[in-house]
Amino acid sequence: MSEMNHIEVVYALPQEQTLLKLRVPSGTTVAEAIRRSGVLQAYPEIDLGKNKFGIFGKLTQADARLRDKDRIEIYRPLRADPKEMRRKRAEEGKALKKGGGDPAA
Repeated sequence: MSEMNHIEVVYALPQEQTLLKLRVPSGTTVAEAIRRSGVLQAYPEIDLGKNKFGIFGKLTQADARLRDKDRIEIYRPLRADPKEMRRKRAEEGKALKKGGGDPAA
C-alpha cells in the first residue's frame, strides 16, 4: 500500500480565497495534485502552463514532488509590473517636490 500525504491547494482572488485539503499518494507532483483537487474546474482561468506555483511561498515547478503537509499556492499573473509602478510613483513624487506645497507652510 502506498503512503498517503496530506496536502493543501490554495488559490486566492481579491475577494475570495479557496483552500482545498486532500490526500495524495506519496510521489505526487504539484500539477497532479492541482488536477486532483478540482480547483481547475472551479477556476478555469488557472492555466498549468502559465500560472506559477509555490510551496509555502517558495516558487516551485509543476513537476516537483510533494511531501506530507505541503501547501501548494497557485499564483495569479500580475496586473502591473512592480518596477514600472515604482518608477511612476517616484516620478509623481518628484513632480510634487518641484511644484508642490505651500511656500508659507
